[in-house]
Amino acid sequence: MKIVIEVPDELNLKEDEIKIAALAKLYELGKISSGKAAKLLGISRIGFLDLLGKYKVQISPDTEEELFKDIENAYFVK
Repeated sequence: MKIVIEVPDELNLKEDEIKIAALAKLYELGKISSGKAAKLLGISRIGFLDLLGKYKVQISPDTEEELFKDIENAYFVK
C-alpha cells in the first residue's frame, strides 16, 4: 500500500521525517514492533529505539521474552 500525504511547504518537513514520525506513533500505539519499524527505516533496532527518545515515545518491550532479555542484558553488561 502506498499513502500520499500533502504537506504544506512552510512545515519544511522531509519525507524521512514523516516516515519516522508515523512509525514512532505506530510503535507507541502497539501496532508495530521496534524491529519491524527499524527494518522499514533501514536502520538497526537500537537506532530506532534511539529515535523514539527524540520523539518522546516511551520504549517498552515488544514481548515478554524481550523484556526478560532486556533485564538480563541490563544486569550482565559486558
